[in-house]
Amino acid sequence: MNYQQTINWMFSQLPMFQKVGSKAYTGKLDNSSRLANHLQNPEQKFKTIHIAGTNGKGSTSSLIASVLQEAGYTVGLYTSPHLKDYRERIKINGINIPEAQVVTFIQENKYFLEQHNYSFFEMSVGLAFQYFADKKVDIAVIEVGLGGRLDSTNIIQPLVSVITNIGYDHQQILGNTLAEIAYEKAGIIKPQTPVVIGEYTSETKNIFLEIAHQNKAAIYFASDEIKKTYPCALKGIYQKHNKKTVVKTLEILKNYFKIEEQHIVKGFKNVIKNTSLLGRWQQIHKNPKAIADTAHNANGLQLVMQQIKKQKFKNLHIVLGMVADKDIDKILPLFPTNATYYFCKPNVPRGLEAEILQQKAQQHQLLGEVYVSVSVAYQAALKNATVDDFIYVGGSTFVVAEVV
Repeated sequence: MNYQQTINWMFSQLPMFQKVGSKAYTGKLDNSSRLANHLQNPEQKFKTIHIAGTNGKGSTSSLIASVLQEAGYTVGLYTSPHLKDYRERIKINGINIPEAQVVTFIQENKYFLEQHNYSFFEMSVGLAFQYFADKKVDIAVIEVGLGGRLDSTNIIQPLVSVITNIGYDHQQILGNTLAEIAYEKAGIIKPQTPVVIGEYTSETKNIFLEIAHQNKAAIYFASDEIKKTYPCALKGIYQKHNKKTVVKTLEILKNYFKIEEQHIVKGFKNVIKNTSLLGRWQQIHKNPKAIADTAHNANGLQLVMQQIKKQKFKNLHIVLGMVADKDIDKILPLFPTNATYYFCKPNVPRGLEAEILQQKAQQHQLLGEVYVSVSVAYQAALKNATVDDFIYVGGSTFVVAEVV
C-alpha cells in the first residue's frame, strides 16, 4: 500500500471518533497495553508529559513542546484531531511524521492490528509511541484524545500530568456532571507523579485533591500560583489560563531539563513556527478581518464570544457549522443575535445538517442562510462583508479544517 491507501485503510477500521463520535470509544486499555507489548513497549523508552482537559490541551501541549525545543531538546508531540493531514498528529520538533514511517508501521503490524480489531485511535497511539522511540526523542508531549482514565494514551508513566480544565463535553461518555467528568480526566494522575491543574471549580477541586491524595501525587493549582505571564503568538484571550498552566509545568520540568528564562520567552513567541499549531484564534483573511477558531463546546465558545465583543467592526458575519452529537441548545444561546449567519455542514459523517442548525438557530434569534459547504459559506461571507466588517468561522474543529 502507498501512503494514501494506508491512511484510507486506517480510516476504514473500527469507527473513528473524529467521524462517528462516541461509537468509536472502546472504554478500556486492554488493546493499548497489548499493542504496546507487541511493539516491545516503546512508550517506556522516552520521557513523557501527559495532558488532559476539556479545552486548551492542544495549545498547552504546543507551548510546552515549543519551550523544550527552544531549550535544545528533541521533542515529540502527539495531538488530535488533525485539521488537514493525518500526520499533524505525530511530530518531532514541529515536523510531521514522514509518510513512509506511517506506511511501514501499518505494513509491519497490519495482521496484528486486524487480528485484534484495533481502532483508528489505538493504532495511531501505537504508531506515535513507536516513532518517538525509534527517533530517540528526549521527551514527548502526549495529549489525551478523550477523557483520560480510559484513553488509549493512558499507559504512559509521565514526569508530570497536566489537566487544563473541566467543562461539559462528550457527556455521553464522560458523565453529566463536572465531578464525573473531572473523575475521568483525573484518571491520568499517576502514583507519586506531580499533577498541574490549570483551572478548577469547588466541585472539581475536591475530585483532583482526592485522587492526588490516593496516588500520593503532589498537586499544583496553576491559576492560584502563577502570576507572571509572557507575550505569546497565540492571541486568544483564553490563552491566559493555558499560559499559567504551562509556566507551572515548566517549573516542575526544570527538575529534569535545563530550561532558562530565554527559552520560555522564545518558546511562547515562536510556538506557531515551532509546532505548526493551527486554528487557535487564527487570522485567515485581512480587510475584512476573518478569524477561525476550533472552540466547539460551551466553555470554549463562551470565551471566544467574549473576544469577538472586543473586536472593532461595523458588521459581524459568522460562518457556523457543528456536529450532530453536540448539545446545541446549550451552545447557540452563547452566540450574538446582531450577526449575519452562514450555516453549513462540516464534511464529516457526524456533521449536523445545515438546515437543522438553521432551524435551531432561529429559535435563538440567530438568522442567516444555508450553504452547501463550509467553503461556499465562507466565500459568501467574504463577498458580503466590507473592509470594516469582521468574520468569524467556527463551531467545530471540522469547520475550521476546511478553511485554514
